[in-house]
Amino acid sequence: MDQFSIFVPRLVTTKEYFAPGHRACIGCGEALAVRHVCKALGKDVIIANATGCMEIVSSALPTTTWRVPWIHSLFENTSAVASGIESGLKVLRRRGKIPDKKITVVAMGGDGATCDIGLQSLSGALERGHNFIYFCFDNEAYMNTGIQRSSATPYGATTSTSPAGKKGIGQITGKKNMPAIAAAHGIPYVATACPSYPFDLFDKVKRAQAVEGPAYIHVFSVCPTGWRSAPELSVKMGRLAVETGVFPLYEIVNGQYRLSMDISPLRPVIEYTKVQGRFRHLTPDLMEQMQVRVIKTYEELKKKASG
Repeated sequence: MDQFSIFVPRLVTTKEYFAPGHRACIGCGEALAVRHVCKALGKDVIIANATGCMEIVSSALPTTTWRVPWIHSLFENTSAVASGIESGLKVLRRRGKIPDKKITVVAMGGDGATCDIGLQSLSGALERGHNFIYFCFDNEAYMNTGIQRSSATPYGATTSTSPAGKKGIGQITGKKNMPAIAAAHGIPYVATACPSYPFDLFDKVKRAQAVEGPAYIHVFSVCPTGWRSAPELSVKMGRLAVETGVFPLYEIVNGQYRLSMDISPLRPVIEYTKVQGRFRHLTPDLMEQMQVRVIKTYEELKKKASG
């Protein structure tokens, strides 16, 4: 049995721990992703949630969407809050104050709270080896505050702070490779996932729960509002992101890469971008540059997985 064979039988509960009735936009891929993640995690969990879309849509007083213990934290400190929860549980168990059973500690944040504002506290928590799972729900910009670019915004996308203008590109840099940054801390488990492939997502959450120490899962989260896409296409767009190589699905277990899906041949990137208003300004030359970038990154990933 190799190190990728950590597996818990796939049982999908009918219970909802992220309840319906929240205020997310129609077609929100992030809400779907959070729902799937919570189903996979189960009820014995404590969640620290950074400021962002999911915090806003789920916790408007006097209501809450959460059916598990949940704590709202700031943009920058959700990993520190999760670290404190995990350490506190250790002390309570040691003193016999709570039963000695597994409680999964979770931190959740968007790409802004993960790749930018919260990177320092996340790095510290991973370096210290806290036994928790961090989920980044990546919708590729600061959607809650007006669609500003983040370091996870892809090349060529237009946002309110990276506008294309009449002759511009939009975002001129590529996505920060956050899974590789997490893996560089020497943690036992890192993965990418997408709610358009729910059973792959479920399995990865279960693997993250099974390891001892920090785990990091980067979840693709379609945002119809910020991406200017049709709400009914969110699941299809998640699949296109994977099938074009824009968002590959893979795991990094103890530093070893493995592709969850090896797409060959990749579908043309334009099949993914043409249904999004944030890319409508791209000329054929710029689209070709994006295609070259995607292929290069995907081939580099395949080399890591085969090595």
